[in-house]
Amino acid sequence: PQYGLVFDAGSTHTALYIYRWPADKENGTGIVSQVEACTVSGPGISSYADDPAGAGASLKPCLDRAMKIVPAEQQRETPTYLGATAGMRLLREQNSTKAEQVFAEVAKAIGEYPVDFRGAQILTGNEEGSFGWITVNYLLETLVKFSFAEKWEHPRDTEVLGALDLGGASTQITFQPGVTIEDKNTSVFFRLYGTNYSLYTHSYLCYGQTQALKMLLAALHQGSPSSQQISHPCYPKGYQENVTAADLYNSPCVRAPSTPSPARVLTVTGTGDPTACSTAVQKLFNFSCGANRTCGFNGVYQPPVRGQFFAFAGFYYAFHFLNLTGQQSLSDVKSMVQTFCKKNWTELVETFPQEKKYLHTYCSVAIYILALLLDGYKFNEHTWSSIHFSRQAANTDIGWTLGFMLNFTNMIPTEALEHAKGHQPSLWAGAVSFIVLAIV
Repeated sequence: PQYGLVFDAGSTHTALYIYRWPADKENGTGIVSQVEACTVSGPGISSYADDPAGAGASLKPCLDRAMKIVPAEQQRETPTYLGATAGMRLLREQNSTKAEQVFAEVAKAIGEYPVDFRGAQILTGNEEGSFGWITVNYLLETLVKFSFAEKWEHPRDTEVLGALDLGGASTQITFQPGVTIEDKNTSVFFRLYGTNYSLYTHSYLCYGQTQALKMLLAALHQGSPSSQQISHPCYPKGYQENVTAADLYNSPCVRAPSTPSPARVLTVTGTGDPTACSTAVQKLFNFSCGANRTCGFNGVYQPPVRGQFFAFAGFYYAFHFLNLTGQQSLSDVKSMVQTFCKKNWTELVETFPQEKKYLHTYCSVAIYILALLLDGYKFNEHTWSSIHFSRQAANTDIGWTLGFMLNFTNMIPTEALEHAKGHQPSLWAGAVSFIVLAIV
């Protein structure tokens, strides 16, 4: 078998995915499998802006792990990539020199290993969305299937699935719409396994869950009568934390008020009010569309959602924690979120002692996800049931990394496939005649 390594350098953490496939590429195309996912300890590489060498060093334990898995004689032929997403997009916007330094150190660290390193790059939002879409459809065999006749076939009567991705700094929606895409900036074209796919895709920078919660806290701070105290309706009653103004306003997604004193300590107190939380979250979006346009939010064109969708990454983790990944109806999901959001801090800590680090954020994330899916992407009570919250398909993590590797190692042929039949028609007719005669 052959191996491939892809680092997913997200805004909050980095993970290394190790893939394997049979060496005979034509027959191996449909059976790339994930051997392991290694989580890099520490934050995302964009957090090492002031310590670029630390970004490179952080990757080494996972690379050491990969060298134990990939046989030594194959390591030099193992394609290795690093793709960075919205965290590095934001850093590049803020300080391109620091972003370059982080990349230089990351490339230097990977270059010390005997692999076929093919570079570190920042993915565009459209690439991140469309590679996630390829991953989902590849794993669920909607693009190609290995038939009983041992030939690759394009599956007939199979609808492709849409992909919904929620990261720390951005969120992506990608699907095959039933109409012509009006805005070319949101359109991507693929020819995979001899079939053409015209997809709608868009990535909203700053609307990943970490940055969205930061925008929410900043809005609450700026709307607060006191410059030191912030009442947070999405945090549980009885919860309190201190944040500095510097930490709150350290991202391009969050506009600082005219004179924030960076050292000022702000006290955030939870009030556990889901209705007020929902109102505050809605203000993060602009839902109005221009005349004669269908749109998502913030004026971005989006055709109506269509077909089945897989919602992964942050969508899955938050809903999995709240036990909402079992295809519950929209009204059940809403009432369960309301119930959870009304629980006070003491009660939550007693129920979920292991989850203490992020426990105070789950209510705001759940309410944010509902606003994003229903008001942002325009799902409703009828289309809600078409969303499947999932972390994996075919024992493989869903994300952009597999689609990225399939694309860059040219494992997805663009040429037409043979439409395989079990036997030639003449042989088939002869066999049927023989069976009939034998029975007679």
